[in-house]
Amino acid sequence: MVTHVRAEQPGDERGALLSFLAEQRGGIRRSVLGLTDEQASSRPSASELSLAGLVKHVAEVEQGWVARAKGEQPAVRRDETNWHENFRLIGDETLQGQLDQWEKVAAETEAFVRSVPSMDDTFALPDEPWFPPDERVSMRWLVLHLIRETARHAGHADIVRESLDGRTAFELVAEEQGGSWG
Repeated sequence: MVTHVRAEQPGDERGALLSFLAEQRGGIRRSVLGLTDEQASSRPSASELSLAGLVKHVAEVEQGWVARAKGEQPAVRRDETNWHENFRLIGDETLQGQLDQWEKVAAETEAFVRSVPSMDDTFALPDEPWFPPDERVSMRWLVLHLIRETARHAGHADIVRESLDGRTAFELVAEEQGGSWG
């Protein structure tokens, strides 16, 4: 769902990138407006995706990429035995808890991106079979990757929400802004 992204200052690359990332986060956050944990955890389409699972996934992915860029380990490690836990609430996890966690992650991402000396600074890609070995990427690549990852899942969230109760992204934007659609 396209919403207008305002530039903080002309020529502010970091601000522009972070604003576009925030726009995509907003699409996912809006997809859960007014939902209970049960509704957000349901899988109303042919996909195994739920809205709560998407919120959890994007928060974990964002935190993991920023940790790698900092030279740290991701807070949550997923592998072939527990990857599915990244896409659903488990134990005492709640949708609100995941939204709160994502808000913290987003603030950490913004602080980190604003603190790096140069967007041309690099870090190594993870040692995973789908990445080229020994390749380094820039901080710019990091934020663009987060925008792409979040946007992809914002599209999924639009479909899951519409499958759940018929509400479209346009309606949810209007609701969030205090108006109505159509």
